[in-house]
Amino acid sequence: MAALALLVVGGMALVNAVTGEPDQKGPSGVASPSAEDGGKTSPSSNEKSTPASDVPLVISVTGQPTTVVVRVADTQGEVLTNGTLQTGVTLKYDQAPLQVVAGNGGSLKVVIYGEVQPEKPAGQRGQWFVKAKS
Repeated sequence: MAALALLVVGGMALVNAVTGEPDQKGPSGVASPSAEDGGKTSPSSNEKSTPASDVPLVISVTGQPTTVVVRVADTQGEVLTNGTLQTGVTLKYDQAPLQVVAGNGGSLKVVIYGEVQPEKPAGQRGQWFVKAKS
């Protein structure tokens, strides 16, 4: 199973490299667990100085891999993330408003402006909306 996940991630990276698409602007950090640190991720320098209540959205895949779409909730609807996220992946978004849809909402831990959102039922679609902070 892990080999399949690596193959998929590697294939996506290869396609992005070949097509020459610019880096995504959405998530400011993507982290995956490693055996050395027990699955915990260390924050980047900018995460240490930003209070959790100021971060619009943090998504962590705590269950089975699931398809996630994150888009800017405006007239253009720019897609920031669209794909299958693997267990252990955490994405952080520094902009709002955002619309989030997950194929399996029960696989995600969603934190909006520092507040952990209620869990969704396993195996069911999950939706969240992140308002612009006023």
